[in-house]
Amino acid sequence: MSVLPPAPPASRARVIVGLSGGVDSAVAALLLKEAGWDVQGLFMSNWEEDDDAYCTAAQDFQDARAVATELGIPLHRASFAAEYRARVFEDFLREHRAGRTPNPDVLCNREIKFGAALAWARRLGASRFATGHYARLVEGADGVALCKARDAAKDQSYFLHAVRRTELAQVLMPLGQLEKGAVRARARRAGLPVFDKPDSTGICFIGERPFREFLARFLPETPGRIETPAGESLGTHAGLGFYTLGQRGGLRIGGRAGHSEQPWYVAAKDAARNTLIVVQGRDHPMLSSTTLATAAWHWLAPPRRDALRCTVKVRYRQADQPAILTPRADGTAHIAFQSPQRAVTPGQYAVAYEGDRCLGGAVIEAVAPAAAASAAA
Repeated sequence: MSVLPPAPPASRARVIVGLSGGVDSAVAALLLKEAGWDVQGLFMSNWEEDDDAYCTAAQDFQDARAVATELGIPLHRASFAAEYRARVFEDFLREHRAGRTPNPDVLCNREIKFGAALAWARRLGASRFATGHYARLVEGADGVALCKARDAAKDQSYFLHAVRRTELAQVLMPLGQLEKGAVRARARRAGLPVFDKPDSTGICFIGERPFREFLARFLPETPGRIETPAGESLGTHAGLGFYTLGQRGGLRIGGRAGHSEQPWYVAAKDAARNTLIVVQGRDHPMLSSTTLATAAWHWLAPPRRDALRCTVKVRYRQADQPAILTPRADGTAHIAFQSPQRAVTPGQYAVAYEGDRCLGGAVIEAVAPAAAASAAA
């Protein structure tokens, strides 16, 4: 297998680079220009709130424009806010209403960056669309493969697993072979004005703002009981959608007679009773799961019919976990881990790998705890 070619054909094929105003997309554009591509930039707005103190879109656009000026490339601007609300944000709210914990960054990549923006790039006459993601696209006998980036600490293949292979075949990710430090150094040498700009963090549209306060603007509070697994009432929660499995803060339980001084953690949600189940101790057995069931599996490799040994991540920063993935006849999958996993959360994603290659992934639908719900608190 070989990395998808960075150099265009003799006709100087056009590539549209998603310029976010950050250093990664800026260096992606720089490298493609140096490789001989006809490079143009596209700044996309996905979340528009003029009175939002946490919105950095205006500054990000100015930074993207400064990069485009330095590189001598055109910069287009497009708003995908309507598509984002319809295809990503509505799902985000629906999942939270159901008491689950979604990851909108995955849908943002599939529906917006490599959906709406890629289509926009085609209309601008581009043969490829490029981003500053840390991942590698490798051409093999069965088509394009999504592989981990060289910089393991920055690898973003987890967030890209839901993108369709037909779209990935039209994409370039020039940073896949580079370390983050090398990217900043390259930007500095080229005089790009964003060479020392801090990386953005947080959920794609929420950013650094307080998450619960933001969510409360869209979801009404639906108070319910907080209980131990044995049914002892410990207080009241604001609504299941405001909490995630494994969460420690924000429970407002405090010390309780008859219980140890260990902190309390969210262990389960009983949607039928609108009840939050909590346990004490970070390593409580109810916080661990041995198996999980997924929704329809999205394959980034030829679909498998038989069980296979692989590694699986159930969250972005997690190390690869040995597991057996068993495809189901209905297109879903069952995953059994070699070791119990902490705080596996319905609504999040399970993503599978064979070595560096991402096999695909799916939404986690249900988990099997390592201890029965009736275990002592």
